[in-house]
Parts: sequence; C-alpha cells; structure tokens
Amino acid sequence: MKKWVLAAILYLAVAIGGFTIYENFFQNESNGTHEKMDGHNDDMMHHETNENESEVNTELQYQNGLITISIKNKSGNPVTQFEVNHEKILHLIVVNDQLNQYYHLHPKQLGNGKFQIQKNLSNGSYKAFIDIKPKNLQYVVKPVQFKVGKNEVVHEPNLIPDTKLTKEVEGKIVSLNMSSHKAHEMITLDFKLDTTNLEPYLGAMGHVVILDEHATHYLHVHPKDNGKPIFATEFDKPGIYKIWAEFKQNGVVRAFPFVVKIN
Repeated sequence: MKKWVLAAILYLAVAIGGFTIYENFFQNESNGTHEKMDGHNDDMMHHETNENESEVNTELQYQNGLITISIKNKSGNPVTQFEVNHEKILHLIVVNDQLNQYYHLHPKQLGNGKFQIQKNLSNGSYKAFIDIKPKNLQYVVKPVQFKVGKNEVVHEPNLIPDTKLTKEVEGKIVSLNMSSHKAHEMITLDFKLDTTNLEPYLGAMGHVVILDEHATHYLHVHPKDNGKPIFATEFDKPGIYKIWAEFKQNGVVRAFPFVVKIN
C-alpha cells in the first residue's frame, strides 16, 4: 500500500509539473506574438503620424538675379539622388506676395544638392515652391519666403473669385469648367481651348498649379489623360484658391490664371 500510494503521488506530481511547464511555455509564446504585433502596429501608427513630415530641408538664395537652391537631409548632408518628374528633376514655382506674378522655372542641377537658374525679379516679396522627388526620402513641398531688394513690405493677397472662368492671354482663350466647388471631394477641371495647335509640355498636355489664398498650400496637378487637358484634384478645406493652368501652343507656354471659391 505504501509503495502504491508513493507511486501515485509521484505520478501526480510529474503530471502537474508537466502541465505547468506546458502552460507557461505557450503563454510566453502567446505573449511574444502579441508583443511583435504591438510593435508592428506602433510602427504603422508612427508612420501615419509622420506622414506629412518632410525628411528634406530646402534653402533658396537670390542675389543679382541668380537663384540658388540647396537641398539637404535632416543630418545636414546634401541630397543628390532624385526621381525625374515630368521630364525634370526640379520644378520651381515662384509667386509674388500678391499672387499676380507667376513663374515656372527649371533650375540646372550643379551637384552636391545644389541647383541654379538666372531669373531677374522686380523688387518685392516672394514665395518659392521647390517641387522635387528625392529618392528614398519623404518630402513635402512647403513655401520658401525670400525678398528681392531691401525693406520690402509683405502684402496680403486680395483674391476675388472670378465671376466668369474664361481667360485670355496673348490672344489665346481658355475656359475652365469645374465639376464641383465643394471641398473634400474629387473635382474635375476641364479646360476648353483650341487643341489644334496644343503641344505636349513636360510630357503632358498641360500642367496645373494651385495655391490657397495665403500661398501656404501647394498642389501640382497633371492631366487624368495625357492626351486631353482634363485634370482632377481635391481641395482639403473651403476657401479661395488661385489656379494657374499652363498650356503650350505653337511652341509658346502660357499660364492662364483663375480664382475660384471652394465651399
């Protein structure tokens, strides 16, 4: 009896011990799996949080009609690798403070993160939008302010929405039809113009640049179909916006300005 009782107790102890080891093992495995999933989710949340943060810094200097642009990463090192975007590495959009002067330029790449272009500007305050696609770096286009001349006062734009969306520039007429004037929905911008002499410009049948009335938010829109001057975009908030539609006709590029109100 004593041997039988001793054997039973020993068997029960082994069984309980084995079950405890088994439970602890799989509990740890389960906890390890959840930790990995939590870490992955944290990474995803971190990426979403920094979605609109730029990993690139841009600087612009203007001196004696020469615009010099420097592009560096967050560590201060030159950014040298870029993707070609519509036949160019860099699109430089320059507007004055009243948004009645507009220039679309393509500076020459010098190397070591620097670009230059000669452009004489009248005295005043300006904003530049450096449109690039750095390789393997996140970049958000933000306005770069600069002045030409001394003691120039910054003027706030006084944009008044157009009552008729038809513009004439150098004898050429362009009309704009918008599918909607509401924010937070996709809007089609359908431009009507003489297409018999319309030529591809930078790989597309036109380009559209849009700024809000304070020139803080920038949109560069390309055609839905490269064969037609029809574009699609979305305005993230109500307000007044200025649209420049660029078309190349008979070898000449012209920018047609429109001011619209988005509700």
